[in-house]
Amino acid sequence: MLHGKKVVAIIPARFASSRFPGKPLVDLGGKPMIQRTYERVKAVEGFDRIVIATDDQRIFDAAQGFGAEVMLTSTSHMTGTDRCAEVLSRLGESVDYVINIQGDEPFIEPEQLREVAAGFASGAPILTLIKKITDTETLFNVNTPKVVCDEEGHALYFSRQTIPFLRGVDPKDWLGKHTFYKHIGLYAYRADILPGLSALRPTSLELAESLEQLRWVQNGIRIKAIETQFETIGIDSPEDVEKILKMGLI
Repeated sequence: MLHGKKVVAIIPARFASSRFPGKPLVDLGGKPMIQRTYERVKAVEGFDRIVIATDDQRIFDAAQGFGAEVMLTSTSHMTGTDRCAEVLSRLGESVDYVINIQGDEPFIEPEQLREVAAGFASGAPILTLIKKITDTETLFNVNTPKVVCDEEGHALYFSRQTIPFLRGVDPKDWLGKHTFYKHIGLYAYRADILPGLSALRPTSLELAESLEQLRWVQNGIRIKAIETQFETIGIDSPEDVEKILKMGLI
């Protein structure tokens, strides 16, 4: 148990990807990416179960090969949240929280999972991570979602654009005038609300920004944002793999 809660970690892994088909099985230093992600999650003590959830037999077979618990889930799921909800419905046991770890995060820091788990005491329906932006390239990168929060740390809005807009300030000076945060796509859901999240239909804000979390915001579901000091290195394209190999991270 983590912080007195029964917690299941779920790693959704999809084979199909418009930018990088077969990404979970790409070789990273002799191991498939999904295995490296799984091993990072397994480094955290206290999870009651760690389950890889996939829609593809090849990923299923690979996960079994390195000893992970794995479930073959529906091919019709649109999001990792939907895949997590299916796994939860099939577990047949009472759970307090479900943590959703993207299968393309082979460098996720175990400490980040502990940071999210520390927020369970708040009873928040959804928890996620944010990190202070320290460079201009990230600040204006539309592939990096930004977030603004209320005074209690609940997300008000997520955007691919830089938010908030600083009126009357030269963009090159923005970092010196305001603290901006990027969103890290790690989620913990309270188990009692996860089926309802999966049942929600896409909303106008989600479709506009192509950010699933805006569906929850638009439906009035609070998301507790926890600041982390740890960087994450996601892999979205074959070029990212080349960069990681050159950086010597494996």
